[in-house]
Amino acid sequence: MNHKTEKEAVLAKCCLKDDLKIDYLLLPSITIEQTPVVDWLTINSVHPSMIECAHHKANIHTEKGLVCSCILRNALICTPHNGRTYITTDIMELNGNSPLEVRDGEVTSYKKYFKQKHGIQLRFEHQRLLKARHVFPVKNYCHGYRQAKDRDVSKTFVEIPPELCYIIMSPIPVSVLYSFAFIPSIMHRIEGLLVAFNFKKMHLDHCPQNGIETFKVLEAMTTKTCKETFHYESLETLGDSFLKYAVSQQLFYTYQNHHEGLLSVKREKIISNASLCKLGCGFRLPGFIRNEAFDPKTWIIPGAQSKKFTIEEINYKGRKIYTRGNRKLKRKIVADVVEALIGAFLSTGGETAALLFMDWVGIKVNFNIAPYERQLNACPDNIVNVRFLESLLKYSFRDRSLLAEAMTHGSYMLPDVPRCYQRLEYLGDSVLDYLITMHLYKEYPGMSPGQLTDMRSASVNNDCYAMSAIKVQLHKHVLHASQELHKHIVATLDKFDQSSSTFGWESEASFPKVLGDIIESLAGAILVDSGYNKEVVWRSIRPLLEPLVTPNTLTIHPIRELTELCQKMNYTMEKTLSRNDGVNSCKIEVIADGLVHQYEYIGSADKKTATRLACKGVLNSLKET
Repeated sequence: MNHKTEKEAVLAKCCLKDDLKIDYLLLPSITIEQTPVVDWLTINSVHPSMIECAHHKANIHTEKGLVCSCILRNALICTPHNGRTYITTDIMELNGNSPLEVRDGEVTSYKKYFKQKHGIQLRFEHQRLLKARHVFPVKNYCHGYRQAKDRDVSKTFVEIPPELCYIIMSPIPVSVLYSFAFIPSIMHRIEGLLVAFNFKKMHLDHCPQNGIETFKVLEAMTTKTCKETFHYESLETLGDSFLKYAVSQQLFYTYQNHHEGLLSVKREKIISNASLCKLGCGFRLPGFIRNEAFDPKTWIIPGAQSKKFTIEEINYKGRKIYTRGNRKLKRKIVADVVEALIGAFLSTGGETAALLFMDWVGIKVNFNIAPYERQLNACPDNIVNVRFLESLLKYSFRDRSLLAEAMTHGSYMLPDVPRCYQRLEYLGDSVLDYLITMHLYKEYPGMSPGQLTDMRSASVNNDCYAMSAIKVQLHKHVLHASQELHKHIVATLDKFDQSSSTFGWESEASFPKVLGDIIESLAGAILVDSGYNKEVVWRSIRPLLEPLVTPNTLTIHPIRELTELCQKMNYTMEKTLSRNDGVNSCKIEVIADGLVHQYEYIGSADKKTATRLACKGVLNSLKET
């Protein structure tokens, strides 16, 4: 048989049907003079029981008939009676009548052992036994970390009568067989990248210049349930902040006479999970999302008849695109992946790339916004201390009326200032969220997705902003006419500790919302006045927020920390909230390993602060024990 005919004969053995779609064909390879070539010897080793030996006569009985002894050396075999697979290493001097030591030092024969243990009567008891080892276990090698050690069954040797063996491949080097254990993981990763690349092709049809790494798309489409070393949470956090900002500034400019409430309603209709899920389903996104953990033991070679493919072919603008088909996914998952894809394009191609992707999805945002004229008859210098505020912010306003508006509370009803800070606060909230999230994403590229989410939560919150406002004396410059607000600010200052952490979680003070709002409104004012220059906003506001949170200074919010601890350790937690004559009470009780840990806060703080302080008290008690 010549070489060409030999190849054709081997390939003819493949059971390929016309109605079966296969994306690839796996063939082993070897390197000859630095050139990779197909390893036809290994391919020909399949079903060796069908091949006669040219040098020796078949003289050993196997499960499928007589074979030559050379076929049984370095052979991949299986034993149908127990469904196990081995690779042979030698033909031993032992036979079915040889002694075998079993448990408790008892000695029997191989013949008796197989009769008692498996109910098998050996027919060829005088045949020499095969020495074999378990095949290498198939693991998930996609993980970038070292897996937990377990008993390595591949190093366990056994003795097997040849008549119980069915030969799968022969000869097959141990090194080649070992490499087979990596194939499921390698192909799983390639399959994921192919699906991600298919999605990228759809987008490139719309925007050829918007390049992005395929692996970044894969990351954006991978959920936590896949149990990979990466998932979409970091990109989703980044994309969520940019989407919120982009839509906010578009609405702020488009609807110049709408108050903050109407703007928030309009924004929610665009960025809600329901809206994003609808947009995602519009371009078949569920068919690309990965939300199942990979089990290499269930992986089947493409082309196997038992494989049930769930691949769907769709026609997108004349091009065939392959997805995993229609699947039922939670609405939030689809919405999160849309945000993660925005974050993926943002992190690799900048804001232009992210906006092009959003436009393709159906979210139309225009960043080419010209400053608009405002009308304020009164002189801003007569309303607020412009010199102090500009010195604090290290920014000179072209339109000082924005500064007056940013410092005006809703209770300050004077004709000189027709608007309060709420519109600017709406805009500043979104730009600060985006700027801080982007800063953390770039500054700490090696942190986990969960860390980014926690650091963002610790940095982007009203208490954090309120503490920053108090530290630079901004509370003295808020324009308001509310006695209740005045009392609240005074009470906060009495309990305020300058040495408290920036997060405000250590303080017993209950911060008035207005103190955090003015940080956001000032950010919004600078953004509008600077012609929507976010870098100018960051230079002005960042010094007020220092020190910014770092992975070393990050602490988890007490409420969340206690809740997660109770869930992890199966502790029982009860919370009791009450209010009497303006005094709030919060009692937290945790039963841990039979011991009761409780703490009750009673004071003027609001319910949120009271709960935080009560949880902190219980945590301290738990840590002491």
